[in-house]
Amino acid sequence: MSASGIIFSNIHDNNIPELTRLRTIASVPFACRYRFIDFTLSNMVNSNIYNISVITNYNYQSLMDHIGSGKDWDLARRSGGIKILPPNITAFANPHLDRRTNSRLDSLKTVAASIGRITDDYVVLSDCDVICNVDFSDMIRSHQESGADMTVAVKTAELTPETAHNTVIFSSDEGGRITEVLAYPNDFSGTADIGLNMIVMSTAYLRQIVLEATTRDYSSLSRDIIGRRCSYMNYRVYRIDGYCPSISSFADYYKHSMELLTDPFARESLFNVKNRPVYTKVRNSTPTYYAQGSSAKNSMVADGCFIEGTVENSIIFRGVKIGRNATVKNSIIMQDTIVGDGAFLNCVITDKNAVIRDQRMLAGAETQPFYVSKGKMI
Repeated sequence: MSASGIIFSNIHDNNIPELTRLRTIASVPFACRYRFIDFTLSNMVNSNIYNISVITNYNYQSLMDHIGSGKDWDLARRSGGIKILPPNITAFANPHLDRRTNSRLDSLKTVAASIGRITDDYVVLSDCDVICNVDFSDMIRSHQESGADMTVAVKTAELTPETAHNTVIFSSDEGGRITEVLAYPNDFSGTADIGLNMIVMSTAYLRQIVLEATTRDYSSLSRDIIGRRCSYMNYRVYRIDGYCPSISSFADYYKHSMELLTDPFARESLFNVKNRPVYTKVRNSTPTYYAQGSSAKNSMVADGCFIEGTVENSIIFRGVKIGRNATVKNSIIMQDTIVGDGAFLNCVITDKNAVIRDQRMLAGAETQPFYVSKGKMI
C-alpha cells in the first residue's frame, strides 16, 4: 500500500479573517511554536506518507517560509517530498472571480495535471482547520477492508444552529455507509457526525471525480459528489473519538488554545502520543530568560523569550519580550511581540511583531478576545 497526501491551505481562511489577512489558515500560529499545517504534515509523515502536495490560492508567502525544503518533516527528498502547488491562473481566468470562495473541488480542478502524475495507489485529502494527532494508516486500512469508494473522517458532536452552519453532517447506517449529507445547515441542533475534512480514496477515483467535476462544472465535494452519489456509491465514515477540535471562528481559536493550559487530555492527545510526534520548523533559539522578580504560572512559554514581568494562564511564542512590572493574563502573545514596562494585558491576542507600549492596559473577554494585528503598535 502506498499513499500520497494533498493538503488544502486556504479553504477555511474566512473562518478567522483576523489571523488570515496576511497568511493562509495553514500557517496560523498555534501552541507556542507550531502552525496549523504542522499537525496535518506530521499526521501524514507519521503514517509513512512522504509524497505531499500543498494547494495554495493566495497569501502563501509565510507558508513557503515555514515549510522551506521540508527537511524538518523529513520531506527533503529526491523522490517525493513536499511540493507547493501555486494557483493555476491563466490568461483566460476570470479577473473578477473571488478566489476566497474557491472550494475543495475547485482547488483540485486547478491541479489536475499534478494529480495525473501521482503514482501511489491511494490519496489522503486534508484541510488544516482541525487540530489533531491521528493515524492515517489505520484510516487507509479501514478504507481498504471495507471496499469503499471513499472514506470520510467524522466525529460525533453536539451541535447548535450557531455551530452547525460551519459543518457538514454525515448520516450513516449501522455498517458505516453514508446515506445522507447535510452541508452547512442553518437550523440544525442535536447530536450528529460532522466531517473533519479528511478523506481517503484511490488515486484513480480521485482523477475520475476531478474529470467529472470539470465536465459538469461541479464545485462542492460534499454536495455535488458525496451528496449526489451516496445512494448508490460505497461512501463510508471513519470515526475519530480523540481530541480533534475544529477552528471555525476567532473565538474557537482562543478557546482551543487555552484548553492546552487547562485540559491535560488535550495536551496529551496532541503532543504525547507514542511514535507520533508533532514536527515543526526548528529555529534553535536561546533559552528563555526569566529576570529576577519575574513570574510565570500555568503558561506555555517558547524559547528565545525575555520575561521581566508576570505571566499567568498565557501562551507565549518565540522571541517575546515582556517588560518590568508588566502583567499578561489569559492571553496569546505571538512571535517577537514586545510588551512594555507596566503594561497590563488580559484576554488579548497579539499577532507577530506587535508592540504594546509602556503602561498600556488592554482587555477583552473569553468569548471575544482583544486582537492586536501584525506589526501594530499600541
